Amino acid sequence: MSRSVPARRMTRFWADRTLALKGLVVIALPLTILLGALVSLYIASNAEVRAENDVRRAFAIQRDTYQVHALLAEAAAGVRGYALTGQERFLEPYRKAEADLPQTMKRLSAAIRDREVRERFNRIDDLTDRKRDGLKLIVDLARQGNRAAIEPALVSNKIVLDAMRLEIDLIQRREGVLLDQRRARVDEVRNRFLLLTAVSAVIGLLGSLAAVYLFSTGIVRRVQLLERNAELLARGDELAEMPDDADEIGSLAQRMARASALLRGREQALRESEERFRLVIEEVRDYGIFALDTEGVVTSWNLGAQRIKGWETEEILGHHFSRFYPRETRGHLPAEMLERARRDGTAEDEGWRLRKDGSPFWANVVITALHDEHGKLRGFAKVTRDMTERRRSEEALRFAREEAIAANLAKSEFLSRTSHELRTPMSAILGFGQLLELDEEQFEPRHREALGQIMKAGRHLLSLINDLLDISSIEAGGAELTLESIDLGELLQEVHGLAAPIVATAGLKFVLEPPAEPLLAWADRRRVTQVMLNLVSNAAKYNRTGQQVRLTCLAKGRDIRVEVEDDGPGVASSEVSRLFTPFDRLGQQNRAKVDGTGLGLALSKRLVESMGGQIGYEAPAQGARFWFTLPSRAPQRSVRNKAGKQTA
Repeated sequence: MSRSVPARRMTRFWADRTLALKGLVVIALPLTILLGALVSLYIASNAEVRAENDVRRAFAIQRDTYQVHALLAEAAAGVRGYALTGQERFLEPYRKAEADLPQTMKRLSAAIRDREVRERFNRIDDLTDRKRDGLKLIVDLARQGNRAAIEPALVSNKIVLDAMRLEIDLIQRREGVLLDQRRARVDEVRNRFLLLTAVSAVIGLLGSLAAVYLFSTGIVRRVQLLERNAELLARGDELAEMPDDADEIGSLAQRMARASALLRGREQALRESEERFRLVIEEVRDYGIFALDTEGVVTSWNLGAQRIKGWETEEILGHHFSRFYPRETRGHLPAEMLERARRDGTAEDEGWRLRKDGSPFWANVVITALHDEHGKLRGFAKVTRDMTERRRSEEALRFAREEAIAANLAKSEFLSRTSHELRTPMSAILGFGQLLELDEEQFEPRHREALGQIMKAGRHLLSLINDLLDISSIEAGGAELTLESIDLGELLQEVHGLAAPIVATAGLKFVLEPPAEPLLAWADRRRVTQVMLNLVSNAAKYNRTGQQVRLTCLAKGRDIRVEVEDDGPGVASSEVSRLFTPFDRLGQQNRAKVDGTGLGLALSKRLVESMGGQIGYEAPAQGARFWFTLPSRAPQRSVRNKAGKQTA
């Protein structure tokens, strides 16, 4: 009993030492014994390597000499074939020899160590150059058609080849003798190496037995137990109990125990997460989500796929997904989708698909390639969405849009024809009215007043007809535009003179702010004048509380901006969106005495846009500001002229 206590204490002392100290004790003893043996083994190993290198060099010399002879023989045969037939294909061996011979001769020169072999190699090198020169001469003579000189050249070339064959045979024999000598030396060195290895192994074994005992008692047993616990950890099982030692193995065992507990917790959480994800996927009803193997066979099926396509899970598993495609696309589209997914990662498509009962539906399909951690393709995930209702809505919207366009064109054509039909009699009415005005002094006052009302109403109606004709012409794409470079400063002066009486009649001051320098715009002069007069006329008519109307223009980027501003009541914010709507006269309940057709702003908008500009409204601190822009140079687009032809 007294003897076991010190033994246990010694065992505990050894177990609590660090692995570095244990390793030093275990390794130092055999290492010292084996160090000398290793030096001897190293020397013997180097000798064996040198002997084996000599053998390999002899084999290489034999191989390369054979290759030199073979290349030249094949080249000679090819050159003879070319000389006889004149066909270039016979020169392929010759060209190969010309390309490979320099490298082969270089390898031979570097490998030769024997003096006798070196002398014969030098003769072969000279014969090789003579052989190549002779072959080149024969090829040149054949290309020149000098058949008389070819035969002597062939004979001379053969003599060279025979001499080379003799030298090569002598080299082969000499290398054979050297090879036998080198093999014998390799065997001798190898035998000494084996003997030395055996002696070193015995010495090392004797020195290691003591170290093995120490190693096994303090390390191996616990490492084996640790290895077993690693296997248990990999399987997810409970770990075996390990000794509570204080070295690195003990610390590693404790960390492994903590890792096992953490891993089991994470595995449980992962299983729960996977189960929740599986339930979510399976319960999704708006999307068909299912998996395919690498060949396109269905391997999973959710409720959304069942609802959209009609197949139960047990009916579709194991079937190829091409059965969802119509007959006209079934033969190529499924394979193309899988190939795109393999190449790009995902593939998306929209088109007709089939339900179980054969009825078609419009589907949006996304196929995603699934890979493992090594990048190997595992299969595909396919998501299908029924887009039939959306497609029907889009088709209905497109049909409605086409109908609206057709109706608008019909409206424009109706207005154009109606306006043309009305303008002729209206012009006649105004003409007769003008004739009556010449003799209005002969009429009674009530007749003259009636005549004035007729002329006023006729002019208003004619203006309305002209505006209708302009709008319908623009909408039909037949607006008469003559685009040219115009000076807007000069045009503002002209408009100021034309509109001054209109502004003065309204009791307002007409302020003109011309540009400081010429501003050239690319536009139709008559139509720009029409737009300016329309905006100035509106400003004068609706400015009942202000003092003035202002007209100006300025450069703004690559465009020129024209502004017409008044200091009247302005436009209510709720009515701004309706400003450029045809026949919409805003605020007429408060402006009953203001004449107008409700077409001026709408016509101005269409005219400006047809010239490549924009028009809009801004609310300054007081009043209203209407503006429009025109391009400062000719745009790169076409404009329809009066004849309906496109002009740049």
